[in-house]
Amino acid sequence: MLMNKIEKAAIDNPARRALQRLYEVPTLLRLAGGPLPPGANAVEIGCGPGYGTRLILDRFRAAHVDAVDLDPAMVAKARRRLARDAHRVRLAAGDATDLRAAFGAEGGSYDAAFDFAFIHHIPDWRSALDEVARVLKPGGVFVFEEVTAHALARPSYRLLFDHPTRDRFTAEQFLAELPRHGLAVRGSLTRVRGDYLLGAATRMG
Repeated sequence: MLMNKIEKAAIDNPARRALQRLYEVPTLLRLAGGPLPPGANAVEIGCGPGYGTRLILDRFRAAHVDAVDLDPAMVAKARRRLARDAHRVRLAAGDATDLRAAFGAEGGSYDAAFDFAFIHHIPDWRSALDEVARVLKPGGVFVFEEVTAHALARPSYRLLFDHPTRDRFTAEQFLAELPRHGLAVRGSLTRVRGDYLLGAATRMG
């Protein structure tokens, strides 16, 4: 589901970038056990304007990132932001539930997959998790930051943003779904007021 103009502005501004850089990424690095191994290939679902992609390259130290977004305008912004690293990034406008169409991604293509608060935008969010698991190598890591049904029910979210109205997930439902797709949570998680969930999971054998 495409974001509305208000949410697009909310995710592409200095305050959001500072939150990602100063809190979210350090937290996710800790939960994931540190940067990726040398030469790691990663995929980002829902890259938006490309700031998260930049952090995957710089802070998680991915060698290469495939990044997809449903919105061609967001992909164009990401392409401009990541121009100096064009040799390390492949961008596509496409469906996060079908990375084969976007990148020709076969099973076990990536060492890591990243979800910076995107899966809650996908009506069939379980298919997105299934696709993440499909393209990860055994032992690969899924790094996630998600917005829960608890947050989406808040008046501010309902007033300002557009999200799927059916089959929203709580933190518990999201976590319960991971092992059904062969993903096992790594160690601890970070929860923020029941609204946000940050963590990492390993693709099991």
